[in-house]
Amino acid sequence: MAKTKERGMNDRIRRLRKISTETQPHIYMERAVLETEAYQMYEGKVSVPELRALVLKHFFTHKKLYIGEDELIVGEKGDYPQSAPTFPELCCHTLEDMHNMNDRSVVNFTVTEDDLKIQEEQIIPYWEDRSMRRRILDSMTPEWKEAYAAGIFTEFMEQRGPGHTVGSVKLYEKGYLDYQEDIRQALAALDFQHDPEALNKRDQLNAMSIACEAIMILGKRYGELARQMADSCADEARRKELLQIAANCDIVPAHKPETFYQAIQTYWFTHLAVTTELNPWDAYSPGHFDQHLGPFYKRDTEAGILTRDQALELMECLWVKFYNQPAPPKVGVTLKESSTYTDFANINTGGITPEGEDGVNEVSYIILDCMDEMQLVQPNSNVQISRKNPRRFLKRACEIARKGWGQPAFYNTEAIIQELLNAGKTLEDARQGGCSGCVETGAFGNEAYILLGYFNLPKVFELTLFNGVDPMTGKQLGPRTGEAKDFQTFDQLWEAYTKQIDHFLDIKVRGSNVIESLYAKYMPVPFLSVLTNDCITAGKDYNAGGARYNTSVIQGVGTGTIADCLSAVKYNVYDHGNCTMEELLAAMKEDFRGHERLLNLVRSHTPKYGNDDDYADNLMRKVFNYFLDSVSGRPNMRGGTYRVDMLPTTCHVYFGDVMIASPNGRLAHKPVSEGISPEKGADRNGPTAVIKSCAKMDHLKTGGTLLNQKFTPQVVAGEEGLNHMADLIRTYFDMDGHHIQFNVVGRETLLAAQRNPEEYRDLIVRVAGYSDYFRNLDKPLQDEIIERTEQGF
Repeated sequence: MAKTKERGMNDRIRRLRKISTETQPHIYMERAVLETEAYQMYEGKVSVPELRALVLKHFFTHKKLYIGEDELIVGEKGDYPQSAPTFPELCCHTLEDMHNMNDRSVVNFTVTEDDLKIQEEQIIPYWEDRSMRRRILDSMTPEWKEAYAAGIFTEFMEQRGPGHTVGSVKLYEKGYLDYQEDIRQALAALDFQHDPEALNKRDQLNAMSIACEAIMILGKRYGELARQMADSCADEARRKELLQIAANCDIVPAHKPETFYQAIQTYWFTHLAVTTELNPWDAYSPGHFDQHLGPFYKRDTEAGILTRDQALELMECLWVKFYNQPAPPKVGVTLKESSTYTDFANINTGGITPEGEDGVNEVSYIILDCMDEMQLVQPNSNVQISRKNPRRFLKRACEIARKGWGQPAFYNTEAIIQELLNAGKTLEDARQGGCSGCVETGAFGNEAYILLGYFNLPKVFELTLFNGVDPMTGKQLGPRTGEAKDFQTFDQLWEAYTKQIDHFLDIKVRGSNVIESLYAKYMPVPFLSVLTNDCITAGKDYNAGGARYNTSVIQGVGTGTIADCLSAVKYNVYDHGNCTMEELLAAMKEDFRGHERLLNLVRSHTPKYGNDDDYADNLMRKVFNYFLDSVSGRPNMRGGTYRVDMLPTTCHVYFGDVMIASPNGRLAHKPVSEGISPEKGADRNGPTAVIKSCAKMDHLKTGGTLLNQKFTPQVVAGEEGLNHMADLIRTYFDMDGHHIQFNVVGRETLLAAQRNPEEYRDLIVRVAGYSDYFRNLDKPLQDEIIERTEQGF
């Protein structure tokens, strides 16, 4: 490893980063081909869990390996950086899909003629009628399909597997031979005399053991390749690096890591295996990475085998690895609800230790320096801020955030712990938990907290106003709860709205329960089950309830929009008589054209959420509490229960596109509000008013909430601006806010970048629970970010 001459990127990292960021993403067909081979060899001859494990083993045994020049951390999902494997067992793409991936103007994937030929001749004939997408859609009721098509809700697992799982400390304490020994003991303890599930458990445990073999084969092959490359390497310095890579692979992943370097490598092999086994929502994450790596760093630096600069270089090599892996392609509604190809690996830094003490250590600052230097949209880096963390840590994170590229996001450690305790976790498990994906809370290493899709709260209100009819299509989708013009009181309208919510939630949950059952039956994940506590001892798969905790999550979307819609109707129709319901509905149907007086009334002279105004904020709390109570505690198919999160990814754009104009003055097809942020332009009393409004929601009963704020660079400049930013975060977290993140960029910069994207290729913005290049966003999403309120202190 080369010693860095300055803090941060050295020449090696610059070269690796350049390859990663400038390589055109491409479709990678080898996984699909090898998976098809494995199914043709083994299907019907072994159990389904064993089949899935043998697919992983077959792929890792035969896939083409890649070790790039300069690399210190090795392993790619594909044959080269920016390879996107397909998962035909989940979604078998049509040739039209493949052409669209290649031809679209925003985030395209190169598809060659050979790729198309393989898809047409090998993949489609085998998988077209076997994919989970086909199984799911064939199993859904007509009412589910109609609601889904109308944009009332989405379904995450229509093209992606269950995910949102994070590693525990045992990833750094065990090798896969140790896991195999755990499995051997569990097999020996099976009771075929009294346990009717013993055979199923045996099949699942056998599959887990095969999955361990698969990752050890991958590690061994990389070690062999590194030695072969060393033998022919004329550069003595690089030869030594290759031999060190080989020596690392002699240890990990078969055995537990012995050094800081090996700990990073063993995590990366594990990450590749999880995300190769199945394409999960969302990518696997390394847990409290700074705390897990801290003991290795301390031991290695004290022994004189590692310097801080070398540790930073290794961390930056890992950052490149994360960025090398675009999320596999999506089509249809799944693309609309999450139109990004970051894979949502979320690095938790800071927080507290399992003993409840300050969790910040030297590795925490190395990770901050790494994200500051690399400025990559992937991984999705966050900081957990506890009352026990030093202000230096918070301010260092704010220094990075105010540079205007959207990272890190800020999470409230005390809120996370209380959320997990409220959901039934032990204090020990809660302290070791955190956030993954966008903002979602889970007990790291112990929980399968699976996201099932978004729920369009403003759209359901739209249907309520039209007696269950979708004004976009004229279809009767919801129950007939009465004509809005006939409601004499707001309470009558509210009762109709809650009936519509209940109706569509019932449809959503019934469908999701079927989908969870299909995944348990057809798509077990034996490798992920090895890593998730209690799956081995229970002999059950992660997708079938084997984890210690098994949670299903529905995400509510449009908090600010629905709060302001309710406020507009209650304030103007029922409380003050400023307009009639008929006038308001007519204006909505005509997109407020010719209704300028009414548009001005609902936009500018009506209480709005986000201004610390109890009139609007209480309506936000009213709809949030009803949604929360209607979802929370419902049983799922894995022995756990449902919870809610409040976040959108990019679904707020899609959900707005399927709606006519709203009572609050939002025009037809415009995005609804994102996360729990106020409607664009509605928050007029500054950032402290915003956080006071948001804090009126009970975050601690959720599994995560998302708040975006936008500042111009001048507002947070200098020491005073930095302190204001840090104080805003601390204040919000003292009020039990879950999460806050920032865009620090001026409106004029964004408009210029929209006009001339090539001149702003490196401009990164915070979208929802992730960052992305502004040039990679569709225009409606760019417009939504431009229109967010620029706050000032």
